[in-house]
Amino acid sequence: MSSPLLQLSNGSKMPQVGFGLWKVPNESCADIVYNAIKTGYRLFDGACDYGNEVEAGQGVARAIKDGLVKREELFIVSKLWNSFHDPEQVEPILKKQLADWGVDYFDLYIIHFPVSLKYISPETRYPPGWFVDDASTKIEYGKSSLESTYKAMEAAQKKGLTKAIGVSNYTGALLLDLLTYATIKPATLQIEHHPYLVQPKLLELAKENDIVVTGYSSFGPQSFVDGDMAMAKDIPLLFDHDVITSIAKKHNKTTAQVLLRWATQRGLAVIPKSSSQQRLEQNLAVTNFDLSDDEIKQISSLDKNLRFNAPLNWGIPIPLFS
Repeated sequence: MSSPLLQLSNGSKMPQVGFGLWKVPNESCADIVYNAIKTGYRLFDGACDYGNEVEAGQGVARAIKDGLVKREELFIVSKLWNSFHDPEQVEPILKKQLADWGVDYFDLYIIHFPVSLKYISPETRYPPGWFVDDASTKIEYGKSSLESTYKAMEAAQKKGLTKAIGVSNYTGALLLDLLTYATIKPATLQIEHHPYLVQPKLLELAKENDIVVTGYSSFGPQSFVDGDMAMAKDIPLLFDHDVITSIAKKHNKTTAQVLLRWATQRGLAVIPKSSSQQRLEQNLAVTNFDLSDDEIKQISSLDKNLRFNAPLNWGIPIPLFS
């Protein structure tokens, strides 16, 4: 079992269905990554802020050692955290993350959030998180512009530390601004994307500029209920929504598969995760059936412009999407 490949502007091919490492526990991460590779996953979406890159790399190393896969067959993604936006910090932290993964290059390295926070050295606290203090009470912004950070990302790509660069959580305005100064176009844009947050105009803008979109939190509130987010608990779960369940029944698929197919059939990449072998296989097998145009419209009509992954929703006083 394998995923279809999407062509990136840098010439690379990225699996359309990958495995997201957000909230994967450290103690089981290596085994989960190893098993995902064994199941057929080739794209792994990590980040400094997830705090499990060392363990993810251990899973990759074991799979390579056992002959399950070669490094060049994998597509490893990582992200630049907000505390390392100063141009002089981009290359050092990228190299640290490569060392954590135990690889020589990333296939894709992206800016995690479009906000600069004060630098915190890895020796002081790693991952540094959103707050400048250990008590998680004080936000202190950095001084680096997004342009200066992106230029440092371009330099890292030219040095071969990453094959492609991209951005995450950018709005249309920020993407338009980036395109005025980028000498290397971002290969991908990663955004929260589910039927409650469709963002059709942003998707159009990315497509017009040959930027592949990766959608995260494909299941909407389901991804946030276990994080004790109050607003997520007040929203009907997409897994139980009449529109989704009726379409799933018609196709003899799970509601998760329908949600992932709604995204992939419209050209997006997705990065679900699961520790269940059955769901691992089901999530990977979401491109072998098609929804009708009417079914896609029905699902898209559920749009509420409802964003879960905003700092304010986590009690972090940064009005990033306000």
